[in-house]
Amino acid sequence: MTIHTKTWKRALVALGVGAALGFAYWKLAIPVHRVQTGSELIMLGDLDGDHRWTAQDLAALDASIESPQSATDSVAQRLDINQNGLVDAEDVSILRALVASGGDPYTAEERQRAAGIPFPRPRELYSYVSLAEYRPRPLWALPYAGATDSVLTWLPALQPSTSTGAYVQALDAALYAEGVRFDQAWRIRQPQLLPIEREYAGRKIARVNSLSHPADRFERLLALTELVEDAETLTVRGQPEFALKLLVFRDHLREILSSPEYAAFTAGKQDWRAILRLASGYLQSDLGLAYNFETLGPARNLTDLANYLDRAEWQYYKSSTRDEDFRALVAYAQHDPRYLRAVAKTSRSLQDRGVENHNLPMVLLLREALRIRNGDKKKAVGLLDEAIRIPYAWVKSIPREKLPGSLALENFLLPGNKEDGSDKSRHWNVFGGICLYKSPQEALDLALRRELQDLREARYAEPAMREFFRDMIANLNGMYHVMSVNPQLLAANARPQDHR
Repeated sequence: MTIHTKTWKRALVALGVGAALGFAYWKLAIPVHRVQTGSELIMLGDLDGDHRWTAQDLAALDASIESPQSATDSVAQRLDINQNGLVDAEDVSILRALVASGGDPYTAEERQRAAGIPFPRPRELYSYVSLAEYRPRPLWALPYAGATDSVLTWLPALQPSTSTGAYVQALDAALYAEGVRFDQAWRIRQPQLLPIEREYAGRKIARVNSLSHPADRFERLLALTELVEDAETLTVRGQPEFALKLLVFRDHLREILSSPEYAAFTAGKQDWRAILRLASGYLQSDLGLAYNFETLGPARNLTDLANYLDRAEWQYYKSSTRDEDFRALVAYAQHDPRYLRAVAKTSRSLQDRGVENHNLPMVLLLREALRIRNGDKKKAVGLLDEAIRIPYAWVKSIPREKLPGSLALENFLLPGNKEDGSDKSRHWNVFGGICLYKSPQEALDLALRRELQDLREARYAEPAMREFFRDMIANLNGMYHVMSVNPQLLAANARPQDHR
């Protein structure tokens, strides 16, 4: 080996070692590569994004005051200049002072201090925000001109909040903001409502207005949130008539659970066949479907290739869910005030017979999943299914610690009572999703056969009968909402959902 060759080898080794050391230093010693954090600098009060405080920002402010929900989340967050979680009078005052001072924060501060008014230091008008952080929309707490003739009869008397420090203050602030949000959606939707929609909305509005006792604030807020979701995302127009009839059938199943016949069955004085005949009767009267539960066959025809193709497509959408999609859903469910209040509604064990506590939070989760997955319902259902799946505990040969977990159970609260776990949520989502692959009639047939199979295996015992009806109620809720929810229903007027 020549001296020249040895020199080249040494040079290559030295170059390799140097490159490895350089990469290690670059990766481990420089903070920007050690800490994977992305942030953006927010200029509070800069509503038009030109990095100045000008009359254009006041114009954007006036537009927001005229129509609070027309402002995007980004604008609302920049408008919360005092960073107290409210868009309030102090925010307006600060922005007007900045514009009056030619956009110079030092001049604005000097003028306000000379007048004896506290004013933010210039650097307090800027805020770094993590791009991975979930940022709830600040609550609207400015006077609302539409309150005077609102269908919400209590809205004119509810003053804009100045604080959310106490629990009651936080409820009142949320009620006011939600009331303004509904009133705006109602004014858009009301002229075009069909008679059946008008009657349905009228009943819900009357219930919200009737919850007038001070201790009913929480119930009123949830009922109002449900109204907002209905107004912003649901319409009968363009929907198959069968979809709306599913809710009629659902309500009749709830009636069965509270009927004298079911009470007699619980006491051992009524045969299970009589209870299922009540359900068959409502299937006939509500949906025009004839079912004999005593002779109804199994859930799936395993010789039908279409069943496997549908399952393969479903699995594709589940497996295409990205880690960042999961993180976004978890961040929403951990931090969004509307979801957290909705999911907080529970009852004592086995007291929520009609599954009343469950639907609103699932609607909110679906709407957020749709936002994350760009409005694709199959992808949104796949995201939820992968997040709230039930661990396969029935696979006895696999150690428990090796079984797949549930993202939801390990990271955020799921709707409904503790005894339901993720069961009702998965029922809601799965049978709702089946409506996207098959007709709602086929989805209903599959649901009935599947739930009846569980009931038969339990020999028609009362606890199993109760869960037969409760599972079907969750199935029907999911079927209706997955088919019907349209987050873009008010797209021309409602704010975009840009939480982060």
